[in-house]
Amino acid sequence: MITKEMMNEFINTQFPQSKITVEHVDGDSATIRHKITEAELRPGGTVAGPVMFLVADCALYVGILGRIGIVPLAVTTNMNINFLRKPSADRDIIGVCKLIKVGKTLAIGEVSVFSEGLPEPVAHAVGTYAIPPKKD
Repeated sequence: MITKEMMNEFINTQFPQSKITVEHVDGDSATIRHKITEAELRPGGTVAGPVMFLVADCALYVGILGRIGIVPLAVTTNMNINFLRKPSADRDIIGVCKLIKVGKTLAIGEVSVFSEGLPEPVAHAVGTYAIPPKKD
């Protein structure tokens, strides 16, 4: 079983530029946090769309690795995102992933993206990852 500490160590080592922190991971779901600073804001005082996409993609990656183990070469093959409402510029962005189906070569999950502490999602994404074949 992959723990959040193991996943945070992996993320910090392999993606040192990342601002995400894994808050929860198990075999079915994951929750991550992305610290929002002025660098992530766009005109109009809102979090930029690419930041919310990044959070959705990272939450799905963490969720899948929580199920299959740390397989660094699992890659996004598709991601659809709907931006639902304006996120708060002064709150972290939270991604909550729920896995839908994990097979041998593909994994599918959905991610709800929130401004920290607010009940309504600011975005919703569904994505697919390719899982590389196991080496014998």
